[in-house]
Amino acid sequence: MIPVVSQGDLPDDLNRLLRQAALCPPTTTPPQQGLYLQAEPSGLSLRSVGEKGAVQVDFISGAAQYRRTKGGGELIAKAVNHTSRPKVWDATGGLGRDAFVLASLGLEVQIFEQNPVVACLLADGLNRAALHPDTADIAARMQLTIGDAAELLIPFAQSHDRPDVVYLDPMYPDRQKSAAVKKEMAYFHQLVGTNQDDAALLAAAKAVAQKRVVVKRPRLGVFLNQETPAYQYSGKSTRFDVYLPTPPA
Repeated sequence: MIPVVSQGDLPDDLNRLLRQAALCPPTTTPPQQGLYLQAEPSGLSLRSVGEKGAVQVDFISGAAQYRRTKGGGELIAKAVNHTSRPKVWDATGGLGRDAFVLASLGLEVQIFEQNPVVACLLADGLNRAALHPDTADIAARMQLTIGDAAELLIPFAQSHDRPDVVYLDPMYPDRQKSAAVKKEMAYFHQLVGTNQDDAALLAAAKAVAQKRVVVKRPRLGVFLNQETPAYQYSGKSTRFDVYLPTPPA
């Protein structure tokens, strides 16, 4: 279990978030080694003992602000066919960056995140974005559900309108030879590992989506679960594989 280190009184919504995730009660002393969550009035961040820097979800400034004000995301917009105003379920939420891009395009995005620590980071970022005038309307289009999408997609669809698009961005295998893994990916590998049931996730997505399943991959990466897509959208470093829904039995 990842420890939570708190410095001073925390906002009520952050305290409530930590309780909902059933994380360890906050302490004032960092652990002697490994990862921990730093909870502060300014937000929640994931850190590692003895290392500088931290991972925090920030939809207000930095890269998110640049993409919101300067544009970007054209390839993912094409992949989900955003001009048709699809309802999107992001089944691998992570830090929510692609979900934010889609919501910035005016789309409603339901996000699923399995890991409670990552979900806390994402929920904290959404809470702060909801309070900022530049991002409040975007955050309002992003809803978070904590749990394993491979298990939740079909039951969730029974009580909600099925999505037009299910979006998947599975964690890439750590096999690149030419570049070091970014700090946040290294943290994520420690936190959640690299094992995932790609077959179950893709099957659930294809069973639920009404129009398409979009899978983000490295440009030269293998197909998810070795299944050939119907078609692709390729960029310089990333591509989006598009799968058609599974016809009802």
